[in-house]
Amino acid sequence: MPAVAVADEGPKGSGNTKCGMYTCQVEVNVPGQAGGQGSGGSGTGAGGGGGSAGGGAGGGKDTDLTNCTYKLADPQPPAGSLEWKGHEPGDGAVYEETCRWNDSGNTIVRMVWLAEPPGEEAAVDPAVLAQQAVDKMTLLGPDIASPRPTGKYVVGVPMWLWVNQSATTYGPNTASASAGGVTVTAIAKVSKIDWRMGDGSTVTCTGPGTPYNGSAGMAESPTCGHVYSTTSAGAPGGRYAVTATSTWTIDWQGGGAAGQLTEIRQSDVQVAIGEVQVVR
Repeated sequence: MPAVAVADEGPKGSGNTKCGMYTCQVEVNVPGQAGGQGSGGSGTGAGGGGGSAGGGAGGGKDTDLTNCTYKLADPQPPAGSLEWKGHEPGDGAVYEETCRWNDSGNTIVRMVWLAEPPGEEAAVDPAVLAQQAVDKMTLLGPDIASPRPTGKYVVGVPMWLWVNQSATTYGPNTASASAGGVTVTAIAKVSKIDWRMGDGSTVTCTGPGTPYNGSAGMAESPTCGHVYSTTSAGAPGGRYAVTATSTWTIDWQGGGAAGQLTEIRQSDVQVAIGEVQVVR
């Protein structure tokens, strides 16, 4: 130990240091004052936190420590070493304990004696966490803007198909799930919408569609549309049942892994298709 200068004033005292393989105990005696001793932990906390073999880290309590992992000390300390806490080799074992200190982000490493081997936590499957993240999302079917159930549509006139976009009906939608120190983040977005038009036709669109603008006149949609060739007079209720099915593609990563999931959602609308009446 380095020499320590002592001032002439004040009471003289004595001290003693006892070290084990990983831990040191310091005892200081000052005449006329209560003596005391303390144990210095072998570990250090990232960001300034310190470990204490005899109590909480950095002045905290053992209950402040979370997400602890353990590694058997190799070699084990010799008999009589401080780390054994009065026990003999073979009676339990000494472990290197690594814990997170509250929510500070600091990591505490110290040596501890345990009577039984610490329980092994089951390995966390990132794919399971990914599904849990998806379950936290609210993924709905398409919010159909066109066609409208009250719209007036006729045979031969292009119908523009499009949907309103939000986090729950089109994306992106983000959520995370955590367990055992592993966090997985998933991002969901609609990759395509399949429109079943009720007349036997299916239209697949890889985007939300383009809202109709009156200046487009009789032009077809540049991104997603359909032209009916027959009226809906013969359909149940005189209307075609239009079904929009969205495919949600979910990319996830975390825990050293990455992957992709798929979810399917659906919405429906009933539309009447008439024909142009020629007045003579």
